[in-house]
Amino acid sequence: MAQLTLERLVALMEECGDRDPFATQDLAGDIEDVSFDELGFDSLSLFNTCARIESDYPVRLSLDDVLAADTPRGLLALVNAGLAQAA
Repeated sequence: MAQLTLERLVALMEECGDRDPFATQDLAGDIEDVSFDELGFDSLSLFNTCARIESDYPVRLSLDDVLAADTPRGLLALVNAGLAQAA
């Protein structure tokens, strides 16, 4: 299975998350190390995105690990480590 890319993660976040309409961070920019809060995604949006990831990819994500990820880079590392174990 292919790894989850930043581009795909952003697309899933936009599809599944309810982004704060007042968020000013451009999702097309360099966002790997920007917190989900700063990107305008609260924990519910993040959980919805992770549910979709679990639906699309053979990986299971614990809530504690997802909350600890805090940034797209952290979530990508978590998901891709799970995908590597599943292979």
